[in-house]
Amino acid sequence: MTVLAFALAAVLYLIASIHAYWGLGGVWPGTDQASCARAVVGARGIDTMPSPFASFAVTACLIVATLWPLALVGIFATPFPKAGLAASALMVALVFLGRGIAGFTPAWRRLTPELPFARLDRQYYSPLCLAIGTGFVILAISGFQS
Repeated sequence: MTVLAFALAAVLYLIASIHAYWGLGGVWPGTDQASCARAVVGARGIDTMPSPFASFAVTACLIVATLWPLALVGIFATPFPKAGLAASALMVALVFLGRGIAGFTPAWRRLTPELPFARLDRQYYSPLCLAIGTGFVILAISGFQS
């Protein structure tokens, strides 16, 4: 379980770092605000990235989520009981699983039709969310059993 916890933490930290980069004005994987927004947000007609506040808010949430797997396996010290960490990890899992499932629905595609986001979402973003959510479920179940 420790390997899974470190893998989840590393992936979440990388995603948090990318969001912080966007908050600072970065435009990768695009070449300007509009192309970056079409690649990572995908909302109909989008031509600018979300505000720095929005990017940093997502960064903060992801950093907190990074600590959960480490706390569940005892790497990150926390005053919370293991059962509480496991229960809250299930909530985090639901967020990621929900986002991952949403990416394959027609309703989501109507909200986010811009290319290349629509393609990247089906190929990478949604499957990654499903994998992260599944990792949290596995760690949560392990936390309940110990």
